[in-house]
Amino acid sequence: MTTPLLDRPPAAPARAARTRLSALPEVRWAALATVLFAAGLLAHAAGAPAWLWWSLYLGCYVGGGWEPAVAGLRALREKTLDVDLLMIVAALGAAAIGQILDGALLIVIFATSGALEAVLTQRTADSVRGLLTLAPDRASVLDDGGERLVDAADLVPGQVIVVRPGERIGADGTVLAGDSEVDQASITGEPLPVPRHVGDEVFAGTVNGTGMLRVRVDRAAADSVVARIVAMVERASATKAGAQLFIEKVEQWYSAGVVAATLAVFLLPLAFGADPRAALLRAMTFMIVASPCAVVLATMPPLLAAMATAGRHGVLVKSAVVLERLGTVTTVAFDKTGTLTLGTPELSGVHSLSPAADGDRLLTLAAAAEHASEHPVARALVAAAAHRGLILPAATDFAALPGRGVRALVDGHDVQVGSPAHLLDTTEPPAVLAESESAGHTAVVVLIDGTLAGVLTTTDRLRPAAPAAVATLTRLTGTPPILLTGDNPRAARTLADRVGITDVRASLLPQDKVTAVTALEAAGHRVALVGDGINDAPALAAAHTGIAMGRTGSDLALDTADAVVVRDDLTTIPTVLALARRAKRLVATNLAIAATFIAVLVTWDLLGDLPLPLGVAGHEGSTVIVGLNGMRLLTSRAWRTAH
Repeated sequence: MTTPLLDRPPAAPARAARTRLSALPEVRWAALATVLFAAGLLAHAAGAPAWLWWSLYLGCYVGGGWEPAVAGLRALREKTLDVDLLMIVAALGAAAIGQILDGALLIVIFATSGALEAVLTQRTADSVRGLLTLAPDRASVLDDGGERLVDAADLVPGQVIVVRPGERIGADGTVLAGDSEVDQASITGEPLPVPRHVGDEVFAGTVNGTGMLRVRVDRAAADSVVARIVAMVERASATKAGAQLFIEKVEQWYSAGVVAATLAVFLLPLAFGADPRAALLRAMTFMIVASPCAVVLATMPPLLAAMATAGRHGVLVKSAVVLERLGTVTTVAFDKTGTLTLGTPELSGVHSLSPAADGDRLLTLAAAAEHASEHPVARALVAAAAHRGLILPAATDFAALPGRGVRALVDGHDVQVGSPAHLLDTTEPPAVLAESESAGHTAVVVLIDGTLAGVLTTTDRLRPAAPAAVATLTRLTGTPPILLTGDNPRAARTLADRVGITDVRASLLPQDKVTAVTALEAAGHRVALVGDGINDAPALAAAHTGIAMGRTGSDLALDTADAVVVRDDLTTIPTVLALARRAKRLVATNLAIAATFIAVLVTWDLLGDLPLPLGVAGHEGSTVIVGLNGMRLLTSRAWRTAH
């Protein structure tokens, strides 16, 4: 009876209003069946001619049963047995023995249950698709002729738009002028507006506050954060969890078993002289109450609801399988730069060790070599050079060596910039290197034509939420998180002490991180790795679950990860793990509810005298209960109380 979220027609224009639930076909047919049943019941009670109330009841059969009947026959043609077809057969069997009223009641309850499921499923879809309505239809573009209104969907990177107080921002971009506060709750889940100044990033669909902003468009509408959220969650909603796939596999055998058992319940009493009408009625009731509708619905609603809720609060979970895995995580491993830190290091020291390259020359060559790199340290060097007014020569033959550094030809010199552990062969590093690392700085060495020319040190700020996130994860999983970093051991240990991590593994190359994750998995841990850069992509892929920091994360890390933290708030990681665990518990609870209803109703029918309407009500009631139980996770309260 379940309807996959993406089997519904899309909410046609991207900015269409939320689907009117009354417009759902399941709701309309259920309403028609209910009206016809009520009319037939009144006609029957009023003593109207039999042909009249029989016609009304038959109309109820057609209105409420034709869709599941057609779907069931199509499934049968593909050699699969749909549980909906069992319901229709049971209703027709009731009519065949003169129980037209009971059969019509079965159709009404069945259709109403299906309508409720459709409404619940549509609510999940709307909670995701509703994000598309956030982006405004029009935007004010600045050009040589002044301002002009254009379709927001037609904005292209490089254009400049004007956003007035109270307006929604038309595209993802960077503030060029103005100061304001922006309500980003719809995208990142941040409860309060955040200040935005020149150089800050803003997102399409968020609401500008009291100031006027000029924003440079950085992404086309199809590539905006809000569009990516919708695309990722809708793709995720199309997947099926492992538990659901298992249930659907078992369902075919179980449904065939129900048919065989129904025949036995009908034929065996006949062999002992039972009344054929009573035997058929008992068999029809058995077929209804033994059908696994509630079991089929037990798994996906909690998982889809949890995914939609996480998406609304800034965490994109890419599939139902991923959400299942998040619920079983036992250990969390963190990268350092850009994950536990803000990922925006600043140059703190330039130490020349060669007469051929003074401080400015050393920084010039290093920044030129790093100019094409995406690494946060590279951006820090380039920014520092620009701040000092240094002119960077062109670099050629650029090569990035993940975990080691970069190499390029600059002004005729072979320049290498990177990790001391991997670029220095000497066992006695220069004193300035040891001093910098002891102070908790991250140091990179610069080699010119193979000779050590100097040391550059950077500092990065700790994310304010890091200590609280680490403490919460420790309580949640029962295991303290682990730090996996390519940084030097002293700097890594200094930061780990500040956030409360005791297990520190430093100076790791990308393959070393993979080895560490694989070893943890082999030891029985289910590892969630949190990272942000190219260096982390292999380990993100190797981990039980990979989580990428979305705002600063590289495209490769975002593509490789199983989940993405849009607003880079570390506190959302323990929250989404707790939400996934709650969804897992709800799945188990739903399965227990469904199994209990089936066991009680089947036992009652076989050993007692279960009335057909009561059997129908119990069966469909259990289906509605598990559906509603799963949808509890759609609320914002479910996110707030997750941990």
